[in-house]
Amino acid sequence: MHAGTTQPAPASAPPAPSTTGAVGGTAFALLFVLALIFALAWLARRMPGVAGGSHRALRVVASLSLGPRERVVVVEVGGTQMLLGVGVGGTRALHTLATPLPEAEAPRAPAFAQLLARHLGKKA
Repeated sequence: MHAGTTQPAPASAPPAPSTTGAVGGTAFALLFVLALIFALAWLARRMPGVAGGSHRALRVVASLSLGPRERVVVVEVGGTQMLLGVGVGGTRALHTLATPLPEAEAPRAPAFAQLLARHLGKKA
């Protein structure tokens, strides 16, 4: 080495890329997706027939599954109850009921404490 020559300074490492842009982009994408979900849910509630809203003139009174793709349904239409067969081949009116079926009480779900005790009792 010569005393008069200077060595070049060691090359400094390039600066690390900032993660602020990546985090900001991810946060914006997340907010955009959430806003899109809420907007579509709001729109689905306001469009008739999309959200499966209840119709006052048509009501399913009872339903019984006969197989994996067949079922019998009692539907009330304008005060008249009809027995319908629903299957792969379509829907058929089987019978018009002369007297409506009595209203069955909806079964109450057992309390969480009862379910937990039953579950823990079976394992013990």
